[in-house]
Amino acid sequence: MGLTLVEKIISEHSGKTVHSGELVISKVDVTAVQDGTGPLTVQEFKKLGKDKLNNPARTILFIDHASPSPRKELSNTHVLLRDFANEYGAVLSDVGAGVCHQRLVESFVNPGEILIGADSHTCTSGALGAFATGMGSTDVAVAMALGKTWLKVPSTFKIEVNGNFKKGVCAKDLMLYLIGMIGADGATYKALEFCGETIENMSMSERFTLANMAVEAGAKCGLFIADDKTKEFLHRRGREDKFRQILPDSDAEYERVIKINAEDVSYTVSCPHTVDNIKNADELGHIKVNQVYVGTCTNGRIEDLRIVAEILKGRKVHPDVRMLICPASKDVYKNALEEGLINIFVEADAAVLPPGCGPCVGVHAGILGDGEVCLATQNRNFQGRMGNTNGFIYLSSPYVAAHTALRGYISVS
Repeated sequence: MGLTLVEKIISEHSGKTVHSGELVISKVDVTAVQDGTGPLTVQEFKKLGKDKLNNPARTILFIDHASPSPRKELSNTHVLLRDFANEYGAVLSDVGAGVCHQRLVESFVNPGEILIGADSHTCTSGALGAFATGMGSTDVAVAMALGKTWLKVPSTFKIEVNGNFKKGVCAKDLMLYLIGMIGADGATYKALEFCGETIENMSMSERFTLANMAVEAGAKCGLFIADDKTKEFLHRRGREDKFRQILPDSDAEYERVIKINAEDVSYTVSCPHTVDNIKNADELGHIKVNQVYVGTCTNGRIEDLRIVAEILKGRKVHPDVRMLICPASKDVYKNALEEGLINIFVEADAAVLPPGCGPCVGVHAGILGDGEVCLATQNRNFQGRMGNTNGFIYLSSPYVAAHTALRGYISVS
């Protein structure tokens, strides 16, 4: 019986051939925490009584969720993480460096590796051909200490996408479409293995978007075969020597195969308060919005900002709309500055935030008022996600977000 992509990667790290459903002890290449989950991880690590990290150079602590800190309690947790990094030699990604998931693909994770992080969207790095998944703070603490973890090998859904998108439709629309098709728990503890000509033609940015939102369908991870585009991305990031290609076997066994025609995907919006509550944008009518947010680990990359800038250039955001734009990392911010995108945003009356998670998690920067509506390019629209249980969050692509900011209601033109 052949192996899927996830089975091959975990087999390599377990020292034996493994199949879905097996419980294994696996080596871990990279561990990561952020300022929301990191303090508990540090606490649990110290309970283990270990005087050193297994691999300090690949243990990354990110300060991104409340960055910069909006209140003293969060500032104190940041101090705790900085002190731990100094004491144990871990890598610290501090205020202004960017969102952990974007920073991980930019600088830390390579094809064929295993990353576990104390954040559910750790699966973003699967776009590089890695097995990347979120775990609890205690599990990550153990991996930081021992360089290994235990897990059940997930079975795989093969997501095959062929054909060409309509103009303006992109990976975000595809992922919302898929989640609407199978449900927010339709792939619980499965691996999503993306393939097909549409996937092969996608930029790395779009692949990151798909992998990022795999967890919104309940999946353990989302994976892609590393190819020439992966190699070029690694080259640009100074890691071309880390490129390797792992292929699923031709006789690999998949629990389910889902085939999608890209031409069937339209501008897709996720409506409150669940990600699988999807509708085509043109079916919504004129839903007035108070805030539009472009950014996060889902759609805060330079390619996303270029789409928004092209639509906003020479125009003004609707006077009743607050538009917030947050680059996903310092490098994205620098690129946007060099390309003149930041100037376009400012001239359009949008507010540009420092690199980080921004309003997404509802800790600071952009919290909604009672009854307010936000259209965001983030990955979750749960009730209270943006800091107010009386707020309403719609999810969309950067294309839809930009047009909405100009119109004052959800729009695609």
